[in-house]
Amino acid sequence: MARVPSETFVRPLTPKSVVEEVTAEIARSIRSGELRPGQEFSLREIAGQLGVSFIPVREALGRLEAQGLVVTRRNRSAIVAPLDAGELHAIYRLRRQIEPDLAAAACKLLQDEDYQRLETLFDMFADESLGIDDIYDAHHFFHTELLRPAATSWDLRILETLWRAAERYVRVAFGRLDPDPAEHRRRAAVHADIIDTFRMRDARAVRRSVLHHLDENERIAREGIPTA
Repeated sequence: MARVPSETFVRPLTPKSVVEEVTAEIARSIRSGELRPGQEFSLREIAGQLGVSFIPVREALGRLEAQGLVVTRRNRSAIVAPLDAGELHAIYRLRRQIEPDLAAAACKLLQDEDYQRLETLFDMFADESLGIDDIYDAHHFFHTELLRPAATSWDLRILETLWRAAERYVRVAFGRLDPDPAEHRRRAAVHADIIDTFRMRDARAVRRSVLHHLDENERIAREGIPTA
């Protein structure tokens, strides 16, 4: 069994909400690629690295399995779920059913001060001095705030699950492009164009823009899936 590198988990845990913290830390390691698709690890090994008992790790992995991030086994081990083109397409198929309609409604509700705040976020996409976690956090927050005016709490819960499921695919694919400074500028420009379309308050144009953005992201993410 391949051992998990000792430096994989770097954030200290506190007694409060141990299961939630363990879940978040393992998920972070998977999405960042520190735990690789298909990598096997033992539950006790993870517990030892995080300084917690076996029980919260088992509960955390159950939650992560429900999110499609790990596959648990009977011998108290688990593997990081492999990247799968069918799963990726399913994620984006669901996003296409939700996000364009929310965006079409949100563009009628967003105010000038909202756009000013959103513009500071996509400036971060082009900032090469930032760490990759900060860039993806800013990207996640940007899309949440863009749709929030029209979204219910259930919309946001579902989208959070879909976005987090897509993130590890996106990180693998875009990670190959990150060394090119032009790629960071391209991402900022793409999101600036989305903002410009929203400002027009044209629901049809916004739907088309969001669908195109989803189509392009799925295409790039699919290219990042390793072939056998």
